[in-house]
Amino acid sequence: MPLLLLLLAALEVQVKLPATQATQPLDGRLLILFSTDDKAEPRNQISDSPKSQIVFGSDVDSFRPNSTHTVSSEAYGYPIRRLSDLKPGEYTVQAVLDKYETFNRADGHTLKLPTDRGEGRQWNRAPGNLYSKPVKATIANGSSMAVTLDQVIPAIPEPKNSKYIRHIKVQSERLTKFWGRPMFLGAHILVPEGFDEHPEARYPLAIYHGHFPSDFSGFRPEPPDPNLKPDY
Repeated sequence: MPLLLLLLAALEVQVKLPATQATQPLDGRLLILFSTDDKAEPRNQISDSPKSQIVFGSDVDSFRPNSTHTVSSEAYGYPIRRLSDLKPGEYTVQAVLDKYETFNRADGHTLKLPTDRGEGRQWNRAPGNLYSKPVKATIANGSSMAVTLDQVIPAIPEPKNSKYIRHIKVQSERLTKFWGRPMFLGAHILVPEGFDEHPEARYPLAIYHGHFPSDFSGFRPEPPDPNLKPDY
């Protein structure tokens, strides 16, 4: 990682949106992350635990490609209140743009919101969100630094159907009408042995409502080891 020297007095972070990552202006929440732990990227170290690293945020509206947005020293953060309160020292720095979509709702309200893209509404790994490569920075007394949103979080592969597990997605007419854009409901279904061979059969249905499960968990087609000893 390159080493940058920052001056803390009026600390600002310049974030550039390259034209290679956007063809039109973007809206969203721009997050600047500082970490003193090199074990993972700063975007993966924010939590509600005492070990959480540091994040500051700034709203962006119509962030144009090939332009720069300034996150000022007054930006609010967690667990430190403002960017200007950041202590001098050496950090790993990273930026993330959590992209928003515009919803023209049926009730007349227009909202700009982040949406789930299969990750369970987690900004640090939401497909399509932009981020910068982590860089080392030594913060002293004084000035500013620059980072570039030149990376994009890839899409999550759709789960594949198998003999026992099926995946469906159905567009909701009511949700689509209310939110002003196609909205879908999905399910991961475990079917019994012989399901395809007996289409006339009817089976009881058990429903478990999880929180954005990516697949059907807790099941495998292979039988257990017959010599496996019990674990009490």
